[in-house]
Amino acid sequence: MDFELGDRIRIEKDGNVYEGIVMPTTTNHVVVKMNSGYNAGIDPEGATITLLEKARPKQPKASSKKEKEAKQGKKLPNVTILSTGGTIASKVDYRTGAVTAQFSADDIVEAIPEITEIANISGRVVYNILSENMKTEYWAELARAVAEEIENGADGIIVAHGTDTMMYSAAALSFMLKAPVPIVFVGSQRSADRPSSDNAMNAICATKVAVSDIAEVCVVMHDSTCDDRCAIHYGTKVRKMHTSRRDAFQSINSDPIGYVDYSTKKIETILPYTKRDTHKLELNATLEPKCTLVKFVPGADPEILNYYIDSGYKGIVIEGTGLGHVSTEWIPNIKRATEAGIPVVMTSQCLNGRVCDRVYDTGRDILKAGAIEGEDMLPEVALVKLMWALGQGSDMSEIAELMSTSVENEITECTLK
Repeated sequence: MDFELGDRIRIEKDGNVYEGIVMPTTTNHVVVKMNSGYNAGIDPEGATITLLEKARPKQPKASSKKEKEAKQGKKLPNVTILSTGGTIASKVDYRTGAVTAQFSADDIVEAIPEITEIANISGRVVYNILSENMKTEYWAELARAVAEEIENGADGIIVAHGTDTMMYSAAALSFMLKAPVPIVFVGSQRSADRPSSDNAMNAICATKVAVSDIAEVCVVMHDSTCDDRCAIHYGTKVRKMHTSRRDAFQSINSDPIGYVDYSTKKIETILPYTKRDTHKLELNATLEPKCTLVKFVPGADPEILNYYIDSGYKGIVIEGTGLGHVSTEWIPNIKRATEAGIPVVMTSQCLNGRVCDRVYDTGRDILKAGAIEGEDMLPEVALVKLMWALGQGSDMSEIAELMSTSVENEITECTLK
């Protein structure tokens, strides 16, 4: 065949036309990455294949220390990629079919060289895990690593992170850090060696945000299933809403901060944000790990709460129904927890909308038992915030006030309908 990997081709077969970039394949089919970002595999038998454009030749790697230093010396902002693992830094092990985290930050740069045209990139591996293995202490370690890189002169930080628990980590750093520069979480739904991977576009858009004026802890991921733009989400307002779609991440009870157009690389903002150099660097990485999130379901035994009370837990977030309700059988146990000095925060499993325990008798009784309304916080954000709030002290009235006050955009003044 008169084409190679990376070439742009057109395939005409059975009245259909497929146009895209030639991708690797382990079968006899020709696989092309189309403009939509998705891949198509076509049996070349009986097909008409036209070469449209040859692939750009790869730039040679810097062959000496001097050349590497010259490349780093370009007048570009300095961005540090902190790698924690996840699909953006993963590949498929074709022996088992499993995706494993095995790339370093430098590997990400090598795989996506376009980001070096936006910034001088340096890399650091904080840990190399799939995000389901994340722990509370890792958040503190990551926050300290971010602070160190900013102190060392980084103009922006990118955190390469697995998508499954990215919203927890983004929320944790939102509360633990105030920074003069952007801190951008990015991941991918599909590993780098899959033809439909979203890693390159996400990383390029994240790099644009990292050198921008948006000094927020934010998440940058695909906004649609096509390769058109990425959304910039507040780190405390974003949730993974689909298991596998490339546009899985959505802002909840808020619009995104803005968008990055992939073709022009321009950023459009639609919500207020903290501007670069507004804050001096502040790090408060103290968290109380013994907090839990409990989902109420019909018929659930209230002894669930007693387990956490008697096991020495310091804080409880309940994901209740509707406006933030549990059955009346749970209310004495909520009162027992609050009287023992354990704050209980009510959130809603509806996700969209605001908790209000003043409408029905059950809600009023929950408030009388000492529960704190979680406003329109996502349950997982309320959990992370409670860990952070308890890290600041244990006074119940101060915790209640802190949990009811927006610290990092986690509570909106008026919830969107």
